Amino acid sequence: MRVGMSLTSGYVGVDGPEAVGNVLARAQAAARADLDLLSLGDQHGTGPDRAYVQNVPMIGRIAAEWPTDRPLGLLLLLPVWHPVLAAEQVATLSALSAAPFVVQTGIGAGDELFAAMGVDRRERGARADEVIRVMKALLAGERVSSERLQMRDAAVAPLPPHGVEWWIGAGTGDRPLERAAREGDAWYASPGITAADIGRYRERCAAHGTEPRVVMRVDVLVGDEDAAAVRRGRELVAAGYRGMSEDVVAFGGVARVTERLAALAAVGVDDLVLRTMAVEQPLAVRSIELLGDVRRALSGPEPRPG
Repeated sequence: MRVGMSLTSGYVGVDGPEAVGNVLARAQAAARADLDLLSLGDQHGTGPDRAYVQNVPMIGRIAAEWPTDRPLGLLLLLPVWHPVLAAEQVATLSALSAAPFVVQTGIGAGDELFAAMGVDRRERGARADEVIRVMKALLAGERVSSERLQMRDAAVAPLPPHGVEWWIGAGTGDRPLERAAREGDAWYASPGITAADIGRYRERCAAHGTEPRVVMRVDVLVGDEDAAAVRRGRELVAAGYRGMSEDVVAFGGVARVTERLAALAAVGVDDLVLRTMAVEQPLAVRSIELLGDVRRALSGPEPRPG
């Protein structure tokens, strides 16, 4: 089981330089922890009360220090991106690394996002499907047109030198699972999915002749002292943390978190992308450092597959 990290990019009550510094310090901790992947989320129009560090320039800065043999990635809320711009950004970022670049897709939520970006929220699913089709063709070096997106004879350069992995973020409805099975190198799944959900996804992969792979996002908090980390985690959940219940997050010492995450393999989860629960910066950085111990317990010290 490979263990990657999705860095928190949104911060309340801090200015831009502090927010950028927080992200960079967490990325450096993830590198020290020898995690298998690093990615950043995507959001737009969050101001004026929440600083959201934009993922494209930030991942470029992180790439200067991240080991080139480990993948970097971005979540892209595809309905609000123009596929030519997104493909150009992905291709250029890919050239900074010796590993395949990972595109993690989402369709977005909240009327504010779509209003800010001038996109009809009702069209998000169909638009996401078309953006995926167009981006894949562009990144394969094809010239592409799209009536839905009102674009004609588009092409991009450079092309990704080491390829792109597509992790399709999808819920458990029939249409999202179909998209993940048809288009994805992996289903980028939310916490709380069940063995039955994974079974349905695998059935759709079989129908499309694609290889199933489940990558689950999990919010975690790892502490040096198990009891203190459990207490803090339960306080966050009781306060309404992301609307999540205790059974879909993982907190505690290294042994407790490892046991919780290892249990996910039994329901069919192949790999993990972890996100630090919302705590103050020193605790967040330490939690990421301790994830190195969790990763070694889950994956072993053997070399990563090329």
